[in-house]
Amino acid sequence: MHYFLFGVSMSINIVEVPEQEITLAILEEAFEMLKELAKGIDVIIAGAGPSGLVCAYYCAKAGLKTLVIEKLLHPGGGIPPGGMGFPRGIVASPADEILREIECKLRKIREGVYIFKTADMFASLLKAATSAGVEFLFGIYVEDLIYREKPLRVTGAVINWTANLLSGLHMDPLMIPSKAVVDATGHDAELLRIAQERIPNFPFKVKGHKGMCAYEGEKLVVEKSGEVIPGLYVTGMATASLYGLPRMGPIFSSMLLSGKKVADEIIRKLK
Repeated sequence: MHYFLFGVSMSINIVEVPEQEITLAILEEAFEMLKELAKGIDVIIAGAGPSGLVCAYYCAKAGLKTLVIEKLLHPGGGIPPGGMGFPRGIVASPADEILREIECKLRKIREGVYIFKTADMFASLLKAATSAGVEFLFGIYVEDLIYREKPLRVTGAVINWTANLLSGLHMDPLMIPSKAVVDATGHDAELLRIAQERIPNFPFKVKGHKGMCAYEGEKLVVEKSGEVIPGLYVTGMATASLYGLPRMGPIFSSMLLSGKKVADEIIRKLK
């Protein structure tokens, strides 16, 4: 293959890969992964935002078979845009320890308060999670929950293509059994709303988050994140929406800490 760079002819040898080989390799690898998931896993996390990625990282690091399901075609949640599109975010101690562990660079503003590049945080979290062994499914959403009544518990997730949701087409879903399911879907608290509507005797009603009170929101989200009913957990902004807590904007301390708290709780139960 020849190409021109600043008028100079150059050549490069690229290994030829036929279209059939490309398709077969992807399908064989992907279907092998999906077959393993269908046998049942330890942890399903819905939402690839900051709390979901942190939760996934620590679960996988502890040896739990962990899957993140993201309805969009990319991870990151509210991380990349930072505050109103300005690509910076704030974190306060002790959450900075999590970012240091995954080698995200921080700049100190004052004692206990740090600023970071959102792209760096996003990339560092994703790299840490994948390196720990987390699997991801993109463009797929949790349509429903698998549950049992006696005793009441959540035992997995029902999944479908986001494209079906957006197009309004009806297509029956597939199911992945798991020992723990985590709602990390942010403001919408999607799994909790499903549970509220469809699981008999679900003991909570999603209230929706309140207005801005950053410190109170951060503190309460960390305090209240955890198991909602056996097998179903909540973290991050989904916690604020469940309990009617204040929002906090582009400060990410509670997102990180609540993700780790939920991971620690799951690890204690499953290991």
